[in-house]
Amino acid sequence: MRFLLDTNILSEPLRPRPNPNVVRMLQQYSGEIGTATVVFHELLFGCYRLPVESKKRPIIEAYLYAEVKHKIPLLPYDTAAAEWFAVERARLTTIGKTPAYADGQIGAIAKVNNLILVTNNVADYSDFQNLTIENWLVMN
Repeated sequence: MRFLLDTNILSEPLRPRPNPNVVRMLQQYSGEIGTATVVFHELLFGCYRLPVESKKRPIIEAYLYAEVKHKIPLLPYDTAAAEWFAVERARLTTIGKTPAYADGQIGAIAKVNNLILVTNNVADYSDFQNLTIENWLVMN
């Protein structure tokens, strides 16, 4: 595994007009991608907030279970990730920055598993030290 995909990257194929670069990169690196259980939670939470009668909900739900849960490794927020995030969170709060908790968990999972975090929200992760980040929406 080489890449940890953030929520906005995994949800890109569901858009009416998905970013072609993201689609291409997902296909190109299909055997090298994983995501975090935290990301899976965010995606499911978004899905289950839709009304049951929504036309989008069954499509999203099918994608999440058939394409994400059963085809992409889901990495947990474990002890090593908790330790890394605690150190980073303490460092950042002492300089007046408060990272979003879920973003910290996702970043920590990427870091302790030596993965490149792929996200469109680069700014959400840029304050974390030694975290490698790529944005497939803007890559050539």
